[in-house]
Amino acid sequence: MGTLLLSCLIASALGAPPEVSATSDSVSLTVYSSADPAGFDPQRFVAQQRMGADPTFAWGVPGFGVVRTERTIPLSAGINEVTFTDVAAFIDPTSVGVVDLTDASTTVLEQSFRFDLVSPSKLLERYLDREIELVRQGPQKIESIRGTLLSANQGQVVLRGSSGVQIVPMDGTQVVLPELPGGLLTKPALVWRLQSKTGGDHRLRATYQTAGMTWRSDYNLVLADSEASADLTAWVSLMNLSGISFEGARLKLVAGDVQRIEPRGGGRMLRGAPQVAAMADAAGFEEQAFFEYHLYTLPRTTDLPANSTQQLTLFPPVAGFEVAKEIVFDALAGYGVFGEPMRERGVTMQGESKPSVFLRFENKESNRLGMPLPAGKVRVFKQDPKDGTLEFIGEDLIDHTPRHETVRLRLGEAFDVRGTRTVEDFSVDNARKQMSETVTFEVRNQKAVPQRVIVRERLYRWRNWTIPQSDPAFRKIDASTVEWTLDVPAEGTTTIRYRVDYSW
Repeated sequence: MGTLLLSCLIASALGAPPEVSATSDSVSLTVYSSADPAGFDPQRFVAQQRMGADPTFAWGVPGFGVVRTERTIPLSAGINEVTFTDVAAFIDPTSVGVVDLTDASTTVLEQSFRFDLVSPSKLLERYLDREIELVRQGPQKIESIRGTLLSANQGQVVLRGSSGVQIVPMDGTQVVLPELPGGLLTKPALVWRLQSKTGGDHRLRATYQTAGMTWRSDYNLVLADSEASADLTAWVSLMNLSGISFEGARLKLVAGDVQRIEPRGGGRMLRGAPQVAAMADAAGFEEQAFFEYHLYTLPRTTDLPANSTQQLTLFPPVAGFEVAKEIVFDALAGYGVFGEPMRERGVTMQGESKPSVFLRFENKESNRLGMPLPAGKVRVFKQDPKDGTLEFIGEDLIDHTPRHETVRLRLGEAFDVRGTRTVEDFSVDNARKQMSETVTFEVRNQKAVPQRVIVRERLYRWRNWTIPQSDPAFRKIDASTVEWTLDVPAEGTTTIRYRVDYSW
């Protein structure tokens, strides 16, 4: 409503149950995530929150939190109405629960989530057909206008007073109300009607789910100069747009594909500077297997400010684990076997191509690793020997990766290695239901040092095949894939030549 300024002289707030302050809180928080590391951008949600254009933006955050808060409150024997303020603004009301830890016989009769919060527009709506006072700075002095409020919209207030109906612009106008209308709250609140058999101080634990929270893993891998080992640091990037700060919270994270039923759809599977010395914080999360997922518990309390993103160490840095670089030609990647024999001569892939560069390592204890790795983005750096700075050399995504599995990161394409695939001959004998294809693959290495290169071929024309001729020898990977491992000399060339026969 423009630059509306309200000054509410509150005489009483009738009917409001006594509020329980947050001073005696004990808070624990478990955060679940369905964020796609490839497409999730926390800054987009932060920008939406700052703009304030859509009050429901937090429901789109890919994840949620489960909040458990304990407070000590006085109860009397009989029926009590208790209000918990200082709760998240995006609560799922169907998830709310409360337990009396002092007396298990306490019964919950009713519970509600009240979010009809005080705002200038809501206050004025409650005062329609009632008298209010407007205070404005006139040409000579401050003017006071009293009258019955007829409407308040489009930055203007319509009053009916002793001198008739007046339209007053709200810009620069102060509204004075005699009291706060009943039923309005200054904060979101959980309200319970409890029946207790005993009076005195009771310890209550409230539990609820809230939208507006998520997390993802971010990894920084620093490749050694030899390119045979690396150092790894892991971070948790945590976002809190739930509408409340959590101070001194005990924090847990759940990693895994947890099914959650959404109200309007099917189930959904939940899913800084890169200097190693600056990241060395041993107080990482403690990991444990939990059902079919993994639970990460921070062994200390932490503060999670409202409307913030922050990073926490996932586990202590790992130094000097073994890695291997792979240069892979896979010109037919994505080609599967056709539904019938592909006998068309023109359906083939040939010409020059660039190989992909991968970094591979074993997630095993014997390789100084051996911990479950939550899904996330891995950024890879290498030190420039001339000035000691770390330079970015590529990044890739990993899925939830258990112990004893192999991690392969695609970092980009090689600059100095090229390959040319040529189909030298192709023939089809429809009467005998046979076809034959002869292929050469030339690999050229323009580096001053030898390179080990993998050439992978997809035999996509049909599922029944044999390779009677191959120089050098091939290795079968699966039912339709073969590969060669070549040691290409410095500034040299190596050529593969093979023939594949298909039958149907």
